[in-house]
Amino acid sequence: MFESTVRDGVLRLRRPKTRWLSTGHAGGESLGPVAYNVSVPEGWDDRDVDGYVERRLAAAGFERPGPTLLTGVSMRHARRARLGPVEAVVTAGVSNPAALPVDGELGRPARGTPPDDHAGTVNVLVGTTRSLGPGALANLVAVAAEAKATTLLSRAGVPGTTTDAVVAACDPAGDRASYSGSATDVGGAARACVRDALCASLDSRYAEDDGGATAAAADAPYGVVTDERASVSRVLTAENDGEAL
Repeated sequence: MFESTVRDGVLRLRRPKTRWLSTGHAGGESLGPVAYNVSVPEGWDDRDVDGYVERRLAAAGFERPGPTLLTGVSMRHARRARLGPVEAVVTAGVSNPAALPVDGELGRPARGTPPDDHAGTVNVLVGTTRSLGPGALANLVAVAAEAKATTLLSRAGVPGTTTDAVVAACDPAGDRASYSGSATDVGGAARACVRDALCASLDSRYAEDDGGATAAAADAPYGVVTDERASVSRVLTAENDGEAL
């Protein structure tokens, strides 16, 4: 689906007249031919992100702007997976894990990761040759995030990192798909592509003889654990008054 080019730590994905929906920096919906995934150096702390992205794209010889994700992971660890009408490209690092305990206690990664530190990051770019409606394109982001979280829980013991992002894409001129849920051709293929590209990127990034991604996440120098507990109540209806459970 995508034509890919890597130069100077910048991965460009290209497909003419593509609709993009990005959760990354300066995200949102857009129409254009390109999207990018950019590796940042260790210790990167440039607060002018727009200016930084512009300079990196120019240095790599990429003149067209488009949705851009940032990561501390080298583009040599980028992996792609294709199935049916879907393709996913993933880079994965887990040096800033974000744990979410549900039952019992998990290890406590160090807190205080700078908000714009992309040392780890799982970046997912997933696209389909089908034409998706606004709701279906937004749902493709959710499907990709679910597949990412499920895969990371299995491979690294955490559902994500503090800086994960997703770009979803579709072809406005393609065959119409009204839905993108997990039971659809698009959603099912997206789940498989994200899982397999993520596993391949983790395998590239972390050596199994060093414990793989699980050990990397457990030994990570940064990260967060959301272990606070929210107040839960019934939904207010005519039959109850919203008392606490």
